[in-house]
Amino acid sequence: MTRSTNNGIYTIVLAAGAASRFGSSKQLAKLDGTSLVTRATRIAMESCDSRSVLVAGHDWHAVLGACDPRPGFLIVNDQHERGIGSSISLAVRSVRHVAKAIVILLADQPLITSAHIAALIEGWSGDDNEIVATAYAGTLGAPALFPMDCFDDLAAMTDDSGAQVLFNDRRFLVQTVRFEDAAVDIDTKEDLSSLQRSARS
Repeated sequence: MTRSTNNGIYTIVLAAGAASRFGSSKQLAKLDGTSLVTRATRIAMESCDSRSVLVAGHDWHAVLGACDPRPGFLIVNDQHERGIGSSISLAVRSVRHVAKAIVILLADQPLITSAHIAALIEGWSGDDNEIVATAYAGTLGAPALFPMDCFDDLAAMTDDSGAQVLFNDRRFLVQTVRFEDAAVDIDTKEDLSSLQRSARS
């Protein structure tokens, strides 16, 4: 499946959290001069054009303002403190009437590439019960593609459990695409500093 034929696929960028461990809005933190949320939304738009959705919450005006270009859709989660599940639920309920599948991206995974998102999309057979997840560091996680049969479960999420719970659900077939750089995420300022030092070395 190529970009020209993936009109039913939407990318969802999750960037709503308060980032208490980071000490400020980490979505606005910059790596090589580009904010983390801009990196994620650019990849989303390169993958699915205007079918890209940004879920913001904490400091959402600034988060949206940092996006260049801006995503196709903005959702503001005013209950983001309930956890990532609440953002997933809002996003899925907003696009499920038009989407055949969604790809969930996290704004704090700065090494994700549009080529990897394309690989996830191309790895999907089109079956409504087939998930395509990223494999890294001995686990499965985001970014991941979820088809229509997952939408009810995703829309019902309200807490911090995340969509990974569906990877072990026997109702779904899980395909994987390996991408070890997905293991890099930014939780603290030291994480960001360490990544910056690695990039310079």
